[in-house]
Amino acid sequence: MTAVVAATLTAAALAVAAPAAAQPAPSADGSYLERSEDNSPRQRTLHVYSASMSRVIPVAVLLPRDTRTPRPVLYLLAGAGGGDGGTLTWLDRTDVADFFADKDVNVVLPLEGAFSYYTDWKQDDPVLGRNRWTTFLTRELPPIVNAALGTTGANAIAGLSMSGTSVLSLAQSAPGLYRGVGAFSGCAQTSTRPGRTYVELVVEVRGGGDTDNMWGPEGDPAWVANDPYVNAEKLRGTQIYLSNGTGLPGPYDRLDHPNVAGDPANLAEQVVVGGIIEAATNECTHLLARRLAELGIPATVDFRPVGTHSWGYWQEDLHRAWPMLGSAIGA
Repeated sequence: MTAVVAATLTAAALAVAAPAAAQPAPSADGSYLERSEDNSPRQRTLHVYSASMSRVIPVAVLLPRDTRTPRPVLYLLAGAGGGDGGTLTWLDRTDVADFFADKDVNVVLPLEGAFSYYTDWKQDDPVLGRNRWTTFLTRELPPIVNAALGTTGANAIAGLSMSGTSVLSLAQSAPGLYRGVGAFSGCAQTSTRPGRTYVELVVEVRGGGDTDNMWGPEGDPAWVANDPYVNAEKLRGTQIYLSNGTGLPGPYDRLDHPNVAGDPANLAEQVVVGGIIEAATNECTHLLARRLAELGIPATVDFRPVGTHSWGYWQEDLHRAWPMLGSAIGA
C-alpha cells in the first residue's frame, strides 16, 4: 500500500419479533444463551451472553432448509461496521437469505464488533469498549450455537474487508475449528508499516478507537501474532478461498444498483474511494496467495478483473466460494 493510497483511504471512511421461549445453555466459561427470538420461520436471533466481554451479543441465524437432522455451520462476519445497529450486514446488503434458502446449513451472523477486527484487545478502549472477539468466536459462541441449533459441529467462516483479515487470523488461532475459510477483499498483512496503516485507518480514523489498546504500540509482538501473512503456515489443512477485485468499475458500480440507490454521491464514493481501497486489498491478496503457494498450501484464488470495495462483489464472492466452503463442512 503506497502512501498515496493510505492518504486517500483516510477519506473513506432485524426486525425484532416477540421472544420465543428458550432455556439458557451455560458453558464452562460462564457464557450462555440468554434468549432466542424467532423472527420468521427461517430466521432467528440468539442473544448470547459473553463472559469475556461481560455483555449480551445478538447473533442472527439463518436456519437450514431441513432441520430434522444436524447440519453444519457457516459463520459470516461483517465488515468494518460490524453489523452494529443492523446496517451494513450480509442480511441488509446481499441476497444471503434467499441464497441459503435451499441449502442445509446454519448461517450464523454476529451483529456487533464494529471496528474491532474481531480480535482480542489488550485492554478496554474508551470509544470501542471491551473487545474479546477471538475468545467469543472460537470458544464461547460455537458450543452455544451447537447446542441451540443441534449442529454437526463442522464449521466454516467467511468475511469481507476488515473481517477478510479476521477470518484468516481466527482460523489460525483455533486450528481445526473451521474446516473452510473465505476471505473477500481483505488485507492479510498487519505487522508491516503499510499493513498497520490499513488497520489504523479502520480502527482509528473510521472507528475512533486506539490501536494501542488493540495490539499495543508499534513493535508489540501482538501485531505479528495476529498477522495472517506471517502465520500462514497455520492455515495448512484448512480449505481456503481468497478473492479480490482490481478496483476498476464493474457491473455493480451503477446508479441503478440497490446498494447505490440512484444516488450519484453514493456511486462516486463507491467508484473512487471503493476503487482505491479495493486496489490496496488486491495487492495484499496477491501477496498472501504467493505466500501460500511458496508454502505449498492449496488455496482457491479468484482475482476479478474489475470490482470496487462494495457489497455487490462480495455477494458474488460468497456465491462462488460456497461450493468449496459447503464441501468442506459437508453441506
